[in-house]
Amino acid sequence: MITTSDGIRLDAQWHRSGADTVVLAHGITGDLDEQGLFPALADRLVAAGFSVLRFSFRGHGTSAGLPREMTIAGELLDLRAAVESAGRPVSVVASSFGAVSTALSLSELPIESVVLWQPVLDLRRTFLRPELPRGRQLYGDLSSLQEKGFLDVEGRFELGARLFEEFAELDPRAAFLASGIPALVVHGDADEHVSYDVARETASLRDGTDWHRVRGGGHGFRGAAGEVVEVTASWLRGQAAR
Repeated sequence: MITTSDGIRLDAQWHRSGADTVVLAHGITGDLDEQGLFPALADRLVAAGFSVLRFSFRGHGTSAGLPREMTIAGELLDLRAAVESAGRPVSVVASSFGAVSTALSLSELPIESVVLWQPVLDLRRTFLRPELPRGRQLYGDLSSLQEKGFLDVEGRFELGARLFEEFAELDPRAAFLASGIPALVVHGDADEHVSYDVARETASLRDGTDWHRVRGGGHGFRGAAGEVVEVTASWLRGQAAR
């Protein structure tokens, strides 16, 4: 377990091997397994000599807190606690919504390199004015935010009204572009939830950023997990060797 500065206890799992540490930050509604991708990546990284920390953000998995009370401000505290628990500079692999707190933290935390999988970089185009089919299905009708104070996501997760206010206030894309740390962006060109075009354009504008296109890959990289894990592990090995 990890305890944040505001007293929230987070479920966490260490995979210890070498001195270089990688922290894994999952997406919204997910947990430290990230639909099986993070355990697979952890095994691959441990075999390559890294130590790995997986954790669940507050309100996710078995971490403390209610889903509807989860905010980006809270996730920033969670990521800080995870990174600081390593006791040394780390690399971060962030999937989907995990890229939000990660990008916003790059100027504040001892992060040496970052890998963004299918990253949410434009909060407005993903949640407030969703452009893609899955986003329109999930977030197209926000009337329940005023009626109930939260949005029920298919009966499996509740997103609170404060979170949607943060979507209008924060800009992870600008924070990512302002940071100079080495980065790899991995995105499927058939992603139906988070914009491939936004990620591709952002990566092209940023110095020190490598890009990997997962051909035919939808959100979650179904059918391409092995490719994504290997590309990520290979890139992190290269960074560690520098």
